[in-house]
Amino acid sequence: MPSLMNIPATKFLLGLCLAFSICSIAQNTSDNSLSYPADKLDNHKILLSAVNATELGTLLEKSGPFTIFAPSDAAFAKFSNNKINELINAKDKSALKSLLTYHIVAGQLTASRILRAMSRGNGTASFTTVQGKKLQAHLDGYDIVLTDPVGNTARITTADLNMENNGVVHEIDSVILPAQM
Repeated sequence: MPSLMNIPATKFLLGLCLAFSICSIAQNTSDNSLSYPADKLDNHKILLSAVNATELGTLLEKSGPFTIFAPSDAAFAKFSNNKINELINAKDKSALKSLLTYHIVAGQLTASRILRAMSRGNGTASFTTVQGKKLQAHLDGYDIVLTDPVGNTARITTADLNMENNGVVHEIDSVILPAQM
C-alpha cells in the first residue's frame, strides 16, 4: 500500500511530539524553521506551516515513539482557514501549540493497538494527549473515530503510516480540539 507520507515527512511529524514536550528549550534556539519539499507533504502543508509558526522546528527529529493524528489540509480547511491562519499569525502561539499537541499521544498506537484498547473498553478507548487532555476512540462501521471533549469527531482516513523511532501517524479528516476555539 503506497504511503501518503514519506520518511522525511514522517520524521517531521514524529519530532513534533518532542518539540511540544520540551518547548522551553525551543525558545532558546536561533534557527526554528523547517524546510521540506512541498511534494513530500502534499496533504499536510498547513500542519507544517503551523509547526513552523510555533518555532519548534529544530527539535523535530530527536524523539519517539509517539502517535500523531495528523489533520490533512482538507481537515484544516473544514476547521476554518481563517481560524488556523489567525493562530499561525498570532503573536502568542500558545493556542496553536495547544491545538497541535492535542493531536499527539505518547507511545506507538497502531490501529491494531487502538482496536485492542477499544475491545478491552467495551467499544471505546481513552488516550491522554501530550497536551494533557483526553481523546476518545470508538468504531463507526469499520472506521476508527476520535472524539474530542467538545464533541467534534475525526475519522482515521489513513492508518499506520510508520515513522522512524517506532512512531506512527494516522491521517484524520477533521481537526480535533482540546476545548472550544
